[in-house]
Amino acid sequence: MEIFLMYVAVFVVAIVVASIRQVNQWERGVKFTFGVFTSVANPGWRIVLPVIQNMKKVDVRLKTVDVPSQDAITKDNVSAKINAVIYYQVTDAAKAIIDIQNIDYAVLQLAQTTMRNIAGSVTLDELLAERQKISDQIETIIDEATKGWGVDVATVELKDIELPDNMVRTIAKQAEAERERRAVIINSQGEVSAAENLAQAARILSGSAGALHLRTLNSINDISSDQSNTVVFTLPLEMMQAYMGYAKKQGGEAVIAEVVKGSTV
Repeated sequence: MEIFLMYVAVFVVAIVVASIRQVNQWERGVKFTFGVFTSVANPGWRIVLPVIQNMKKVDVRLKTVDVPSQDAITKDNVSAKINAVIYYQVTDAAKAIIDIQNIDYAVLQLAQTTMRNIAGSVTLDELLAERQKISDQIETIIDEATKGWGVDVATVELKDIELPDNMVRTIAKQAEAERERRAVIINSQGEVSAAENLAQAARILSGSAGALHLRTLNSINDISSDQSNTVVFTLPLEMMQAYMGYAKKQGGEAVIAEVVKGSTV
């Protein structure tokens, strides 16, 4: 009898040990009894009766999935390859096990299909310039589709957009032409501003008595500081008339000739 009780005790202990399942902090356990869903086990040691019950563990951490490059044709018939990264998390472990066979594969396939569909609904310029907006559209569509699977999509980011070589060259030429156009516009605007300033300076000089003579003297002073050049200039008409008047008062043609000769130095 004692031997029998000892065997029974050993058997019970073995059953208890075999029934213990550990659910880690980042997991949830979906428990089934006779094949019927019973409950979701939280982290810790849990009892799962052999034969009668079984439990499947689900990772509830945030997952990062790299979506491979997808061949897509944009709305304006340009071929492109796009790839993305998707972040999602299982929020309902029971649905992720019961309602879908392979949650990771399903999310990946849905992301690929959605990327191709969205890329086909926009032009190439929109695809390149509004990357964040397109990423948000993909995220919204995937999140709505996967809510019934117990999955929450955190974000979707487009990583890279590959274009054919001829299209890359065309875009480069377009960008270069745009830069040249902007340079011409900026240069012309500078010329207009310079012309306006010169016109205003001319109006000021012409409207002030003696201003032109002061400007002439200032220019002569600037030129005289450089000894390496020989500069020939004529005096203003007013100064010539003053010299001529002075020469007439002196009464000599030689003085006039000397004044004229000095004005050409």
